[in-house]
Amino acid sequence: MIMDKNNILFKRWVALLADLVRRASTELPADIVNGLRKGNSLEKMSSGAQNTLCTLLDNIDIARQKSVPMCQDTGTLSFWYELPAGADTVFFTEVTHAAVMEATSRGWLRLNVIDVPSGKQITDNVSDGNPSIYFTTSNKIRVRLLLKGGGCENVSTQYSLPDTGLDAGRDLEGVRKCLLDAVWQAQGNGCAPGILGVCIGGDRAAGYIKAKEQLLRTLEDSAPLPELAQLEKRVLEDANSLGIGPMGLGGNTTLLGVKVGTLPRLPASYFVTIAYSCWACRRAELFATPEGEEIAYG
Repeated sequence: MIMDKNNILFKRWVALLADLVRRASTELPADIVNGLRKGNSLEKMSSGAQNTLCTLLDNIDIARQKSVPMCQDTGTLSFWYELPAGADTVFFTEVTHAAVMEATSRGWLRLNVIDVPSGKQITDNVSDGNPSIYFTTSNKIRVRLLLKGGGCENVSTQYSLPDTGLDAGRDLEGVRKCLLDAVWQAQGNGCAPGILGVCIGGDRAAGYIKAKEQLLRTLEDSAPLPELAQLEKRVLEDANSLGIGPMGLGGNTTLLGVKVGTLPRLPASYFVTIAYSCWACRRAELFATPEGEEIAYG
């Protein structure tokens, strides 16, 4: 299928999605900013932890005011589309690619995509598998975007229960031990304070996608199942008592949030998958008409 890229509808959607990328890259969501401010208030005056959080908050303000990326690593882009049944997913794939190219040309994205094995830089940030695009069916059009940096991706991890080294069985207590071990092993790497997106269950590949999707949730919400909500709360409290702190410099703010989801699993497998996000949990969303007219921002 050859797409008419001079079509008004195509151009309208490219502009809408390019601005979504701009917002994700340059404007940190209010709940994350509030989480950092709360953490700042809990740290000792003039400590390394407080100085680090103050620097992050200053960086966030400058990025928003000047509409420039808040981090030199503008990350891997993942788009989640909710579309009416029968929607043309080829069209939405093409406008997404064009929007990423536009955002790159405007400096809202930096050149972050490297070809393997040549090592050559891909100059428009679009290649096979980048950005990642997921489609689901809904009665409305909603687009959610997550920019996830490589540093925090490096400390994302996966466990297979039971884990004798952690004395972790196939239950939520075993999951809790895995999550705390992941935080401890990271030791502030991945640009703490972090956020854990977690998937319990699934296979190895699906677990990472589901875990990353949990990072789209706000810090204020809780898992719908009470036992999972309790797990989120307890791990957050336990992690912040470890003393790791921002960037591993010590302090009370090691995590900003823990978000747990689940997938059905096979009898032989019990995976615990962790998508670790840095403090710059760069997410944005929009609602639109099929004609590419914005209805409301989330």
